[in-house]
Amino acid sequence: MSKDDYYVVLGVERTADQDSIKKAYRKLAMQYHPDKNPGNDDAESKFKTCAAAYEVLGDPDKRAKYDRFGHAAFANGGGFQNAEDVFSSFGDIFSDFFGASRSRPRSRHQTGRGSDLRYMCEVKLKDVIKGSERDVEFETEEGCVDCAGSGAQKGTSAETCKHCRGQGQVVASQGFFSVATTCPVCHGQGRIVKSPCEKCRGAGRTKAKRKIRVNIPAGVDNGTQLRVSGEGEGGFRGGPAGDLYVEIRIAEDDQFERHGLDLLSHIKVSYLQALLGSHLSVDTFEGKEELLLQAGSAHGDRIKLERRGVPSLRGGGRGHLYFEIEVEIPKKLKKEEEKILRELAKLRGEKVLDPKKGFF
Repeated sequence: MSKDDYYVVLGVERTADQDSIKKAYRKLAMQYHPDKNPGNDDAESKFKTCAAAYEVLGDPDKRAKYDRFGHAAFANGGGFQNAEDVFSSFGDIFSDFFGASRSRPRSRHQTGRGSDLRYMCEVKLKDVIKGSERDVEFETEEGCVDCAGSGAQKGTSAETCKHCRGQGQVVASQGFFSVATTCPVCHGQGRIVKSPCEKCRGAGRTKAKRKIRVNIPAGVDNGTQLRVSGEGEGGFRGGPAGDLYVEIRIAEDDQFERHGLDLLSHIKVSYLQALLGSHLSVDTFEGKEELLLQAGSAHGDRIKLERRGVPSLRGGGRGHLYFEIEVEIPKKLKKEEEKILRELAKLRGEKVLDPKKGFF
């Protein structure tokens, strides 16, 4: 483990608060994360060093000891042997960093479930109203067909690791303590593949392009995650596949705004229609419908069409569709129109501008 000053490792001042320390670690952890740097030993080393620094500075009690005694406060152990040790210690915090739908990454030598995958899918509002199906394409890794995910060449099999005797861990004595760490030879697997599969080079998995059809149910919203079981990354060494999470993003609609289960649209009417009332033809997701505009309607009034909004994802109803009235006032009138309006103003006893001074 590096003996560099932990504050220097994370790039923060010694007076930094816990939130600043966490943000600094998050940035570095994402930069050197094994998923972004596959096979890069230098990145993994920095990843472990950053984790060791955060393990101390992220804990107020450990930080106080470190500030007083430095690395000597933890001379009897600590640190991380590999990236897997980091994930074992910081499982919760990595869920916060990389999303709840992401599984803890594993070493290429471990047996276990494959990682979950996340796919961002943009849909139109009409697809939210009626539901739809979408084809999603993505790249992933799946179990190697040639070696059935074992990583060993056909006709061979993995051997028990002699260094740890198949335990996956080695125990070292440090003073009065015994510390168990992941075996550096088999990387915790307990087995070693001496004749690796030529196709997957011993990884047990190969890269593949996938295309599957996903059902988008009516009523989904921004951030809705649809889980497709078993469609994530292939398992490690024959383990089960992870899941695919399709996260929904809804594109903005030119005509309708969504507010929960309700929809809002704007409709322009003339001042005469607003005064006298009218029957209006409007668009809905079910087609054209007639809207009754009551006489005396004002700018900003809303007319409701019941159960024309967004269906509830859990069932049990549907929102409403509202049309907000926008009354258009003409900036210029024809002479005959002006004459009629002046007669109307006179009849109602209302004072208006003299025609020589302009109208409106």
